[in-house]
Amino acid sequence: MVLTGHCLCKAVTYKADVDAPLVTGYDHCDDCQRQSGSTYSLVVVVPKDKFTTTGPVKKWKGIADSGNAVYRWFCSECGSPIAHDPEAAPVIAIKGGTLDVEIKKGLKPDTEIWTVGKLPFCQEKLAHPFEHMPQ
Repeated sequence: MVLTGHCLCKAVTYKADVDAPLVTGYDHCDDCQRQSGSTYSLVVVVPKDKFTTTGPVKKWKGIADSGNAVYRWFCSECGSPIAHDPEAAPVIAIKGGTLDVEIKKGLKPDTEIWTVGKLPFCQEKLAHPFEHMPQ
């Protein structure tokens, strides 16, 4: 299976040649909430040595609770988050929303991490669902 994707402006593309993701799930840590601008980040975890990018990737170094560096990768043109790369681990977490459409439609998240940061309203079913923006 080859996972492919790109940023919003398509200046950055990537691929991961893997049998399957190691983990597909929701990351509720505060850093992922801030990077995604949402309540969690959908992540697809793959080995670092299977992940390649092309285009203008910028990396910002943050420090995890462990004290180890975590590099947040994003497009230097449009700012789309691409992945987060924990320095102390042999894996990288691709931001699931950047995967090509047909690939992300087939994802089956089965894991949640950093649930200590999960926001309380994420468990609630919303009363007014809309397929698109309300008219």
